[in-house]
Amino acid sequence: MITIEQSILKSLLHDEKYANKVIAYLEEDYFSDTSQTFFSAYKTLYDKYNKIPTLSAIAVTLQNYSLNEEEFKRVGELVAVVSIKEDLPDTQWLVDETEEYCRDKAIYDAVFRSLNIIDGIDKQLDKFSIPDMLEDALSISFDNEVGSDYFDDAEKRFDHYTSDDARLKFPLDCLNYLSNGGHKKKALSCVLGTTNTGKSAIMCYLAGEFMKMNKNVLYISMEMSEEDVQERIDANLLDVRTDDIKKLSKEEFIKRVHDIKKRSLGGRLVVKEYPTGTGTAAHFKQLTKELKQKKKFEPDIIFVDYLGICASSRYKNNGSVNSYSYQKAIAEELRGLAMELDCAMMTGAQINRGGASSTSPEMTDVSDSFGIVMALDFFFALTTDEVLQENGQQLMHLLKTRWGNKAKIKHQLVNIDFDKMRYTDIKHTTNTLESTDRQPDRQKKATSGIDFDV
Repeated sequence: MITIEQSILKSLLHDEKYANKVIAYLEEDYFSDTSQTFFSAYKTLYDKYNKIPTLSAIAVTLQNYSLNEEEFKRVGELVAVVSIKEDLPDTQWLVDETEEYCRDKAIYDAVFRSLNIIDGIDKQLDKFSIPDMLEDALSISFDNEVGSDYFDDAEKRFDHYTSDDARLKFPLDCLNYLSNGGHKKKALSCVLGTTNTGKSAIMCYLAGEFMKMNKNVLYISMEMSEEDVQERIDANLLDVRTDDIKKLSKEEFIKRVHDIKKRSLGGRLVVKEYPTGTGTAAHFKQLTKELKQKKKFEPDIIFVDYLGICASSRYKNNGSVNSYSYQKAIAEELRGLAMELDCAMMTGAQINRGGASSTSPEMTDVSDSFGIVMALDFFFALTTDEVLQENGQQLMHLLKTRWGNKAKIKHQLVNIDFDKMRYTDIKHTTNTLESTDRQPDRQKKATSGIDFDV
């Protein structure tokens, strides 16, 4: 009776459609003894010439293997079985069976290696890698998607363009204007600003507002504690100054929170803190797995506060890697996670000393590394001055976008109430930065060094 391993090898030799579907997912370790030796020779030739090798080519390759007489005999017996082209199994049936076979083998290998880690035999990995190993094994799937066909998928593509789910509409008209309609999924955005300009403030504000819009929000902080982040969110949502929250009675506080829950229509907000400089995209990925398993929570948007104090999954402890490559890697890892999770992601970055006093920041004013900018899909800056501070306002500058024509986008004025950590739109058109509240104060505007009639 032919085994599943023999069926796989037989179809790899004689069924081109099957071979093209499964070869990328097969590993030598999934096979045993003689089958592993045969597959090793097969895979070597397939990878080199990108086509099914002949039996004679496999035989020549096997001669380079150090096989003893008994091993050579077993290989010959296997070749006699798999060389027969007749009675090939149904292609799709065998694809499904092969997928299950690979998953079972991967799980077995993951469990075996986990035991070696626990027993101290495997020195390369620690026990914290075990969940990822098992998760990867369980999630093995033969993805038959090979890209989107321009003509065949036109209808699907148009539905995506016009779908309300393709973007997360910001609660601020000025940000919807700058982003050309909202934050896209599978994308990374960033707000640039100096210390105390409002990078965390605007992310806390957006986190609470997105939750009210029935979105699942994950806020990851490496600068503030979970309680400090939630205090800022509470100030906005409860409509209370941060200093006055503690003046509420517990009953009143809980009542107001429950009222927000009713209005949020199922949206949820989770805040998680990590020690400064320790959180990586790998940690965040594991967090989302645990939230999905334990709380049935999958984020629509993730806020990472902020990129410059994250760590890289790719480079350990910043070793001998220069800051440009290190920070660029972090940005790429965060964007990759957004793509993998099919969600939006927003983070923050510091302005360098050269740009700190500028009223018109540029992409090159990023303090940590210009490499960050390359990975971003949407990048805007917050600036202020004495005149703007006096009026409780800030300027939003578009620095980079993949979602529209930057040349046609004008800077935007926005109101900021730091007591309640709340941003609001100024009622003006997007074609001018004039605010009706500021029009009588033309003389003071002129001294601020900002051109308000752009």
